Amino acid sequence: MELDFFSPVNEELVGGAGNKLGSSLRLHLADKAFPDLEGVKIVIFGVLEDRLDEEPSGEPFNLDGIRWEFYNLYPGNWHLPMADLGDIQKGETVEDTFFAVQSVVNMCLKKGIIPVIIGGSQDLVYAQYRAYDGVEQMVNLVNIDSRFDLGDADKPISNRSYVGRIVVTKPYNLFNYSNLGYQTYFNSQDEIELMDRLFFDAYRLGEVTGDITSIEPVMRDANLVGMDLGAISGGALGNYRLKSPNGFDGKEICSLARYAGISDKVTSFGVFEYTSRLNFPAANMLIAQVLWYFAEGVNYRKNENTISSKKEFIRYQVPIDDEILVFYKSPLSGRWWIEIPFISPANNKLKRHTLLPCTQGDYLDACNQIIPERWYKTKRKNEI
Repeated sequence: MELDFFSPVNEELVGGAGNKLGSSLRLHLADKAFPDLEGVKIVIFGVLEDRLDEEPSGEPFNLDGIRWEFYNLYPGNWHLPMADLGDIQKGETVEDTFFAVQSVVNMCLKKGIIPVIIGGSQDLVYAQYRAYDGVEQMVNLVNIDSRFDLGDADKPISNRSYVGRIVVTKPYNLFNYSNLGYQTYFNSQDEIELMDRLFFDAYRLGEVTGDITSIEPVMRDANLVGMDLGAISGGALGNYRLKSPNGFDGKEICSLARYAGISDKVTSFGVFEYTSRLNFPAANMLIAQVLWYFAEGVNYRKNENTISSKKEFIRYQVPIDDEILVFYKSPLSGRWWIEIPFISPANNKLKRHTLLPCTQGDYLDACNQIIPERWYKTKRKNEI
């Protein structure tokens, strides 16, 4: 682990934790050795970078409030080895900060540890994504956000254009991008149409909140997940002066965090857009609970991505027009998948995407001769 990147955790935050999370975490403290990460499943670290924020607060921020609330939560009925590495400070340039984040996330991926990033501006997702450059697979990015953040890829990267930069910058690792909770009035029609042309997935806020369980398959197919705190309503964050009267409430955002945690494929998770404007108790507590629910989800993973697990799946075939859709159901969890056919042996995009997570509703729709939209989009991407 790149120790020089991190400033230690404030030791005063640990006092009084008792049998709460703060007493079980392996912490990077100033007067102690860097924590041993052997056997650790999740590492948490902050990134105090916000220079590419298009609406900067102009004030420095720290994550002490979030840590205080998180350390003072009780663990669930689970014993998940976790560590808090401290914070990555602003580098001399933003690129230096990106390099540090990319290096740490990449190291975690190689060690089989899930990094949880608490950050400033969401352009840090670009560095999180670039950590997958050395991993031989296509990557699915899920973003919980009221905006697509595609922006203008020809302009300098910002917290509103990092997804566009991901799409156009080599190496091209991105297989799919899914946005959860977009609000139409925050996104131009050009961006909405571009999402459709690229066969990316976009779910409006009302669509997600209307049936939040329908989002579980989207999270189950994700490799990295980013959460923009701007997707949460100002009321849920405890401050009606914030510019987001609409958005997810506390229960909904924690449900999404748990779905991300329980996904066998998610290997990194980030919470972004924390600024000095959010440094008050309700917001800090909600973010702490988001981290708690993600950790609980990780604890209850089923490890159904293994070949041996898939051999136990129940197989269903459904003829539709000229297609035969093949569905699989896990007898262990009751979850469903649909098979994506290879177009040709030369196209290797789907080496790790032969089974697409879906819902039982998708299977029932197929039985009624309705082709699932996510299956169609994934198949079309493989044909391009």
